[in-house]
Amino acid sequence: QDYYGKELQKSEDLKTNACVTSARPLPKIVKDALERVHEEVVARYYGCGLVIPECLVSCRILDLGSGSGRDCYLLSQLVGEQGHVTGIDMTEAQVEVAKKHIAYHMDKFGYQKPNVEFLQGYMEKLGDAGLADESYDIVISNCVINLAPDKRAVLREAYRVLKAGGEMYFSDVYASQHLSETVRKHRVLWGECLAGALYWRDLYTIAEEVGFSTPCLVTASPITIRNKELEGIIGDCCFVSATFRLFKVPSSSRTGPGQVIYNGGIVGHERELVFDANFTFKEGEVVDVDAEMAAILQSSRFAEEFLIRAGKTNAATPQGC
Repeated sequence: QDYYGKELQKSEDLKTNACVTSARPLPKIVKDALERVHEEVVARYYGCGLVIPECLVSCRILDLGSGSGRDCYLLSQLVGEQGHVTGIDMTEAQVEVAKKHIAYHMDKFGYQKPNVEFLQGYMEKLGDAGLADESYDIVISNCVINLAPDKRAVLREAYRVLKAGGEMYFSDVYASQHLSETVRKHRVLWGECLAGALYWRDLYTIAEEVGFSTPCLVTASPITIRNKELEGIIGDCCFVSATFRLFKVPSSSRTGPGQVIYNGGIVGHERELVFDANFTFKEGEVVDVDAEMAAILQSSRFAEEFLIRAGKTNAATPQGC
């Protein structure tokens, strides 16, 4: 709360580039939406990736660690007036910045009533903020879960508030090894999103324990520290900023492998949908998918965008990247 509420006044105050990495160019629709976000909200933004998944019209979205509200105001435009975006953050100063600009943005977007709200609270305890079971289509988070001491609780709560077939789409920082006690207790490294980073394999373990599908890696990019003193403390550990998608797949959807054909109906992704590092779906093309991907597509908001056929395929199961 001190680091993000008092010490940092703008993104230039960060000491590493952990929180400014975006791994791929912005689609035009997102670029245009970003230009309509108030400059104070953008200046106090400390995310590490881009958490704008596809197929968002009319969705209910929850942003964990929403900060100054940049991603919420971006998504507010993409879900449309019938959709809704909730931001929750533990830092009062950040929530105040976000709330201050609600009227400005709704006027700018031409909405009759606000489709965003901001709450102060902890992402490990969403129930305390009044968030009910199965109330959101998508949960996003941008470089914040590393700041929570209990990652398992965060994923468990995200799973609870997601509807069946819902998705957790989030960017965060991961480490190439388990971190030493010295690194984990370092105040600046914690604030810079490094000391709290998960060893990347642990994400897979926690996701499975909570009930999510196997994490799908979307993008990843290395982080450079650019600070000699901090580099010395970290030693030979490498960090990456990565975006993953996890799905709450109902057990009734789990059948077997199949073939899918993308209809090309998603705005901004009409020709092809880059789903993750393993799967790119081109319009009209038959793609063999494993049982888990078939279940994800069938049970999620993507179901209407695909023709899905059960049956044997030649696809070997992708083993991650």
